[in-house]
Amino acid sequence: MSASPHLVTLSDIEAAAGRVASTCLRTPVVPLVQPDGEMPLHLKAESLQPTGAFKLRGATNAIAVLDEAQRHRGVVTHSSGNHAQAVAYAARAAGVRATIVIPDNAPTLKVEATRRWGAEIVIVPPAERLARAEQIAAQTGAVLIPPYDDPAVIAGQGTVGLELVEQVPDLGTVVVPVSGGGLVSGVAAAVKALRPEVAVVAVEPELAGDLAEGWAAGERRVWSVTDTSRTVADGLRTDSVGLSNWDHIQAFVDDVVTVSEDEILAAVTAVVRGARLVVEPSGAVAAAAVLSGTIVPTRGTTVAIASGGNVATETLAPLLR
Repeated sequence: MSASPHLVTLSDIEAAAGRVASTCLRTPVVPLVQPDGEMPLHLKAESLQPTGAFKLRGATNAIAVLDEAQRHRGVVTHSSGNHAQAVAYAARAAGVRATIVIPDNAPTLKVEATRRWGAEIVIVPPAERLARAEQIAAQTGAVLIPPYDDPAVIAGQGTVGLELVEQVPDLGTVVVPVSGGGLVSGVAAAVKALRPEVAVVAVEPELAGDLAEGWAAGERRVWSVTDTSRTVADGLRTDSVGLSNWDHIQAFVDDVVTVSEDEILAAVTAVVRGARLVVEPSGAVAAAAVLSGTIVPTRGTTVAIASGGNVATETLAPLLR
């Protein structure tokens, strides 16, 4: 597969790795051990990032590339939680003012965590989040940091793939959860540049399966926010993948699959018990695809990205009883 000029390159991702190194963790890859002793996959533990999700990588890189005038004007973004926390944390680390537009259906846990990092919070209905963020940018001059459809964000997320290739010599399949597509875009670009034989599979909840539908049809699809809001995986409720993300997915991803709500919740339990990692439902979607048999590994080590661990106690506790 050849990269076109608008796709992020290995050089972009390697440069991002240098920028994010002092803020983001190089997360471990750990085995998931089932009750029978089998280890069907390993997990890239992005839930261990300081903000509890991989989003910190992209946000840190996007803020790092701003010039002094842009930093002075501050940044703004819109997010249901994990990107919100990431931008707030990365902005504070860089000494930059941040405003975060959050939909009113976001988990309270994530809203309060974002507030903790010192950002100004604006709550709006889900359908208004982008428009409000753009309005704030226009009124204040703040730089909009997109959650996924942005080359600096994609390159930052791609550092996950860069690490994976170094950490797992016999890597056979990488399984990546998808919402807007920033993570899978960056990971796939990095993995295919270094190990083109490795399979990259994207996973969505059935109830937010816009990419799976588009993949089957050969064209990007957009779902309603009402539809995508049904899934328990609150971090994956975006109505479509981004335009640039769609291009990356077409260029670098091998397959797209979906998992059910029951499979997602079962995977949360399996990951917590079998890998000793706390994951939110969104962070268990990739593992769910392997544990349910939707993805059947054929060679090498299979790694699912545990993308986030920001889960409320009332959600997690019943699953572990």
